[in-house]
Amino acid sequence: MSQIIQPVTPRLHLRQWAERDLSAFAGMCADPEVMRFFPGTLERSESDLMARTCEQLIAERGWGIWAVELLESGALIGIAGLHIPRHDLPFSPCVEVLWRLARPYWGNGYATEAAEASLQVGFEQLELEEIVSFAVLENRRSRAVMERIGMTDTGRDFDHPALPETSLLRRHCLYSLSRRDWSKNCERLD
Repeated sequence: MSQIIQPVTPRLHLRQWAERDLSAFAGMCADPEVMRFFPGTLERSESDLMARTCEQLIAERGWGIWAVELLESGALIGIAGLHIPRHDLPFSPCVEVLWRLARPYWGNGYATEAAEASLQVGFEQLELEEIVSFAVLENRRSRAVMERIGMTDTGRDFDHPALPETSLLRRHCLYSLSRRDWSKNCERLD
């Protein structure tokens, strides 16, 4: 078991999962608009399994896909963090930064804030050389977050192997950020 990293930002706590998160997470995963760019919504048993898997990976590694809590209220507003994709992707091996928020929390900059905290962990604590992110081509919201956090579209679009060839969600764009470029961006902001 590793020491667990749990980033805190001005408004958010990216933390290990707790039993109290399961209901809110299930509601988020059952929302068709939240899951629009995923193969489908999740049943409660599926969302619980996903949360337990995230919890287990964090316990093993010390980092992963955290539960995102709003400091002001203690509410679970979504997930964010770093993940090693289990599918063989054209750019594997890699570590991706990801996020997903419940709809009431969209448009407040929370995804950007959580993703930036995840990048900081990846580059400063884990000393990763590169972090990627990918999304369905039409997912403009996620692509905008990728750009806000300093990632660049690589132009290397790919078909996600977990999705059938007939799926409209199969084609993905790939964004990346190197530790060197992240450091330069941080210096400019200081």
